[in-house]
Amino acid sequence: MFHTFEKQTESLINRGFSRRQVSKIFSAISAGAAALPFTEFAQAQEAERRVRGGNRGMMDPDIVRISSNENPLGPCKEGLEAIAKIAPMGGRYSPTGEQQDFVRTVAEMEGVKEDCVAAFAGSSDPLFRSSCAFTSPTRSWTMADPGYGSGAAQFIGAKTIKVPLARDYSHDVAAMFKADPNAGAYYVCNPNNPSRTLTSREKIDFLLANKKKDAVVIVDEAYIHFSENARPASDLVAAGKDVIVLRTFSKVYGMAGIRAGFALGRPDLLAKLRPYGGGMLPITGLACATASMKAKGLVAERRGINKQIRENTFNFLEKKKITFVASETNFFMMETNKPGAETTKAYAARKIMIGRVWPAWPTHVRVTVGTQSEMDKFMAATSEIFA
Repeated sequence: MFHTFEKQTESLINRGFSRRQVSKIFSAISAGAAALPFTEFAQAQEAERRVRGGNRGMMDPDIVRISSNENPLGPCKEGLEAIAKIAPMGGRYSPTGEQQDFVRTVAEMEGVKEDCVAAFAGSSDPLFRSSCAFTSPTRSWTMADPGYGSGAAQFIGAKTIKVPLARDYSHDVAAMFKADPNAGAYYVCNPNNPSRTLTSREKIDFLLANKKKDAVVIVDEAYIHFSENARPASDLVAAGKDVIVLRTFSKVYGMAGIRAGFALGRPDLLAKLRPYGGGMLPITGLACATASMKAKGLVAERRGINKQIRENTFNFLEKKKITFVASETNFFMMETNKPGAETTKAYAARKIMIGRVWPAWPTHVRVTVGTQSEMDKFMAATSEIFA
């Protein structure tokens, strides 16, 4: 282990990181990526602290939380049954091969070999590792603005470049490449958070064709299951391209508090992520995720529920003549025509927590699609705030 630490330290310093930055990276590894300030949960905590003056604590039943892109439906019945079945065996690391079953199921569903699958606790962990493995103070993490995913690179001290979205709110890949032809990683969140928009396969192919030989394209597909039109990038992994695909079970599968996810990539690329973390997933998370993937019709059913509630909300906003960015995900961006922070506080005063504000779109706020009851309360508050 000490030899590995020395080797990674040398690698990071050779890439331009200072010893102070290296120390910060390994401190983060020790703490666990999920505890770092750039995760969705940590940012939600900070946003709520700014609005309400306190951290997100016990779930107050009177507060509507449509702020963190969580799925209020929670884990499916099959997933909960799997947790109950495996929990008594929690004294063992993998009593009935939970890790292997998870990897095998992912590989079969995504059409890749098993050695192209790595299990993680959500997608924040492999995102952090990707920043450590492929970027540096001279080789950037280049991404869209507004977008999710810059926190890890900025945290470790890597060069970070943000490029405005194209007119259709997709990633402007030509501008991204022009901004830094020498980037270590081009990050594409697809559908994008917070703009909700899709980036076509042709644009991802452009990055793969033009990037430096040792660079990678990171495709974050956290919200892909909510979209009827998004094209997964798993076939690019199967074809051996320089791409890493990130997935999480926190969204459509409703497992944000249970934690499960995975990265897809060539074995040599996944091997570069391995030194920047450790440990295994809890067997409860693995069992729940595997059972959820095997549950017939689950994704389509939940996508339909989300779409119906989302469209009901959009019809309301259109009648109120409130501008928004139409969405294929479980969130959307709404124009407030004033500093977004003022609007979030107005909703908080009515016990409704909506999402944070992105500096690139200072008058927009992000709203998560909750249950119909939650969105009814949101709409009632909106009628008052925008009266």
